[in-house]
Amino acid sequence: MSKLVVTTSPLSGRTIEVTAEKTSVGRIEDNQVVLPEASVSSHHCELTPVGDEIFVRDLNSTNGTFINGDQIKEGTLKPGQILRLGVVDLKLETGKKQMDQVRPTGVKIGEGIPAAPVLEKNTAFTKKSNKANKIFIAIAVLLGLAIVAFLVIAFSGVSKPPE
Repeated sequence: MSKLVVTTSPLSGRTIEVTAEKTSVGRIEDNQVVLPEASVSSHHCELTPVGDEIFVRDLNSTNGTFINGDQIKEGTLKPGQILRLGVVDLKLETGKKQMDQVRPTGVKIGEGIPAAPVLEKNTAFTKKSNKANKIFIAIAVLLGLAIVAFLVIAFSGVSKPPE
């Protein structure tokens, strides 16, 4: 029986048996297989077992579906190959002696496009610095200082009442 073994921390070691005709994989609870990782889309892909192999169909995921580093829209995952969903790697194991890894078959997206880099956990999803806010604050401070300087000059030049 074919099974997918997660090789990426913190889900490392988790085993997924693909037995249903079609198995949905994603981040949210309405999938048959839930991978609680921010880089995995809500509904990332669909898996269909075909003998010892698994037919994989991407469901327009944000971070892509890859077989052995090649981005696919549809493809066949063979024993020993790595399926990557976002930054989560899953290896297909059958319990049988694995052959040399075979390149994936199927429809490839963007020939010649390098595989997405493996990111540290959640680095792509951290809050980015907002330079526009910093510039706005700096301009507001300078404008405030200019107004204060203008008021000081305006009131210090007021002539004294005649005696």
